[in-house]
Amino acid sequence: MGEEKIAESTPQNSGQTTTAQKMAEHTERIQRTVIACFMGIAAGVISFTVAGPIDPATGIQETAIIGWLLVLAGIVFQKHVFLLVGIDYTTLGGKDWFYQGFMTFAMWFISWTLLLN
Repeated sequence: MGEEKIAESTPQNSGQTTTAQKMAEHTERIQRTVIACFMGIAAGVISFTVAGPIDPATGIQETAIIGWLLVLAGIVFQKHVFLLVGIDYTTLGGKDWFYQGFMTFAMWFISWTLLLN
């Protein structure tokens, strides 16, 4: 009799997520990745245009540190973009922010390198 009461009080699918919840989480992860990629590409293009001309003798930009500062700003600015899009950034953990930062850095590096060549 005691076992029946316990079985009745606990729902059967308490730890399971529905298909709609899984799809919503997947869509949110895709949105976060797209935002990170866009921020990285935008930071790369802005880095190329703002950092000044390339010195032909050395092959580098004189103020290349601006590019690094812009990619850091792009990573931090994502929090505000998440607010505009409607993504709850408070649920993101350290691993999620590391992923966001890495994707932004990778897209920034690729776009800036392509533009420098």
